[in-house]
Amino acid sequence: MSEAAIRVNDVSKIYRLYDKPMDRLKESLGFSKQKKYKEHYALNHVSFEVERGETVGIIGTNGSGKSTILKIITGVLNPSEGNVEIEGRISALLELGAGFNMEYTGLENVYLNGTMIGLSREEIDAKLQDILEFADIGDFVNQPVKTYSSGMFVRLAFAVAINIEPEVLIVDEALSVGDVFFQAKCFKKFEEFKQMGKTILFVSHDLSSIARYCDRVILLNKGVKVTEGKPKAIIDIYKKILVNQYDPQNDGEKPTIETKQNTEGLWKNHLNVNPQEIEYGDGSADIVDFAIVDENGLVTSAIERGTEYQLKMKIRFLADIYNPILAVTVKDLQGKEICGTNTMYEGINLGDVHAGEEKTVTFTQKMTIRGGNYLVSFGCTGYHGNDFTVYKRLYDICELNVISDKPAVGTFEMFSEVEVV
Repeated sequence: MSEAAIRVNDVSKIYRLYDKPMDRLKESLGFSKQKKYKEHYALNHVSFEVERGETVGIIGTNGSGKSTILKIITGVLNPSEGNVEIEGRISALLELGAGFNMEYTGLENVYLNGTMIGLSREEIDAKLQDILEFADIGDFVNQPVKTYSSGMFVRLAFAVAINIEPEVLIVDEALSVGDVFFQAKCFKKFEEFKQMGKTILFVSHDLSSIARYCDRVILLNKGVKVTEGKPKAIIDIYKKILVNQYDPQNDGEKPTIETKQNTEGLWKNHLNVNPQEIEYGDGSADIVDFAIVDENGLVTSAIERGTEYQLKMKIRFLADIYNPILAVTVKDLQGKEICGTNTMYEGINLGDVHAGEEKTVTFTQKMTIRGGNYLVSFGCTGYHGNDFTVYKRLYDICELNVISDKPAVGTFEMFSEVEVV
């Protein structure tokens, strides 16, 4: 007997895309003899298995087919080709709202969901207290869910999903809606599920969660399964896909930032840049490019804890300046400065620079910040006489995602070596 809890067999999902709504209507009425649509493969012949007791993550860029495959596995969507086989009771937490009637109260939705997966009323009654305690939404359980905040909604949905004793738990990005304490509570439940031999399949953009909790990772791109394997190796490939630098024929080669600058334009085009760019300065300098560079020389927003990385900036001077100060700062999402440095602190004196000159500064360090998402700022400042002057500053200009496969307390990793005798 196979040990697979989930088998996805050559699954494709094809959508017909019409240029005009009228073309769809004409075809549905049989008035059009010509093909008026293009076929879009949301999934293109995808196959994989998930073994019993495994925690498997699915990652990929937006539009890669992650949520589509979960909906097919859970029966929300039918595949255009192929089939899916499930062994055991399955419970799913997909996008916000899936499986809930917005007009029903929270309590009524608990019974609705339990009935949909085959539980009797008596079985739901026996689990009701555990569900309500985990959700912890108080008297709101007696109110229509259309009045819930997104946080309350996901609390109840997750509480239902994990307390019906599923053998297979499937989770989409919905967990990102809850607060950090609720997310910690959910992942603690994940650990309990793993220890009980349950099977977990989940989609997430949080690479730290993928690295920390998954035994194996499946990588999708544009509806096609690229590869699967251990989290670190697959995350490395995913980072290359994000910056259009993945070549399956030459994946062993390490790129250099100089090569990418010559062949692929600006470094910042490969980062997750803040669309609401905040910049200011007196116009004496311009930051024309910037980069976050990982240990392999790849320009990427994702850096693994404990590895060496670089923050890099290219400045063009538009006026003569004496000893400009080049700076970088990393902040958390609440705006607290986590770390930073500049050429003055590092004892580097640039002396006189002249209009038309360009300088590139590279700050190289070890990633000691704990896993999470951060914001990076770049700046060029200095002193005009005795007055401190900002020549150019890009404020919270790009995302820095620190990938960690272990939890940590506080802001920085201690990298402790522990011995108990």
